[in-house]
Amino acid sequence: MPKRSTTRPTAPETVWLASGHHTGPDPEETLRDNLRKLKADETIQDFLEPGTSSESDEHVFEARWHVAEAVTVRARLTTGGRERPDQEPRWTLAAEAERPWDPAWPSPATMFWPETSTVSWDHDVVVGLRPQDINPLPQDDAALRRLLRDAARHSWSINVVVHEAMTPDERGLLPLARLLPPGLRHRVVEHRASPEQFRAVNWALYDLGVRVPRGGAVILPGTPARIGYEAQDFTVRSVFLDGSEPTELLDKVVRFAALPWPLAEDAEKALTALRQDWHLVTLEEELAHARALLDSYAEALDAMTKSRDRYREATELAHVALAEMKELRLATPAASETSHGQHERPANTLTTAIQRLTGPLRARRTSGDEAGDQGTPGPEGDTRESGTGR
Repeated sequence: MPKRSTTRPTAPETVWLASGHHTGPDPEETLRDNLRKLKADETIQDFLEPGTSSESDEHVFEARWHVAEAVTVRARLTTGGRERPDQEPRWTLAAEAERPWDPAWPSPATMFWPETSTVSWDHDVVVGLRPQDINPLPQDDAALRRLLRDAARHSWSINVVVHEAMTPDERGLLPLARLLPPGLRHRVVEHRASPEQFRAVNWALYDLGVRVPRGGAVILPGTPARIGYEAQDFTVRSVFLDGSEPTELLDKVVRFAALPWPLAEDAEKALTALRQDWHLVTLEEELAHARALLDSYAEALDAMTKSRDRYREATELAHVALAEMKELRLATPAASETSHGQHERPANTLTTAIQRLTGPLRARRTSGDEAGDQGTPGPEGDTRESGTGR
């Protein structure tokens, strides 16, 4: 059975994630040219290429645009990461909208990369696989097993394995991606097993806990498996490769994409970078951030002022109490001339002075608590009791 993970955070419903390889020259210049074009066409609102560290060969691009007229999408794409020196540069894209993601919205990949087929960016992280195309499975059994294992373990895409009951004609060689909603077209990899590969493909799928029916299809669970995934729910008994629309399979792909996705480590890093290292802010966002800082500083200053005032009041009361204790000590007869009862007078006086000191402070603290002054937030957002003097 597919392994499940309940410990890793899941991708929020507002997030779109994808990763792949660019096989052509100079991917950064390709991105710059296309982003300029998209901004001029008002397809995107704006873009930015923040400065990158000299210690890394990665390049960062940020872009923002609107969907459904008023919903803002922020996206961050990085290029240049390589798992091995002999591999093509990897790109990673994380996008987040202001409301749950709708598959009918444009693919964030096309908000960075050009859609023309002459640009070789649309390759999965697993070498040899391409979304928006049909990927025939290798004839060698070991290579077939290795490819499906790597796709299940490392790919961020939705991997669909289709078995051909018989060799299809031209109408059956049209990729599934063309029928998917725009937001899924760059996130689905379609594997095709030829008629004679039925036993071999199921042998390769055995370790993943799934099986493809003869002439049918199955969606791989991924690693970690998506929460709520059950193999029978994402298996299609028959897929007619005659050019007709495979409605049941398309529906299952959309349902699978909506399942909670436990994020792999690199996907979690991409989402964290989008949220914490964002630079492309509007003037309104800068003003809102400045106002929030001012409010935070004002609250901190108010808390410090109240603490200072209470400390000053406590100090004044302490001085008064000490002065009265000195006066009483001077007025007390010498110890040799007093009775046994008079020896207790300084101690009683000290007790009375302490009570006079703590009484007003306790009354002030009680009244302050009733006024809701106990939980004044500090500059870092924590709640501390005022009146500490520190």
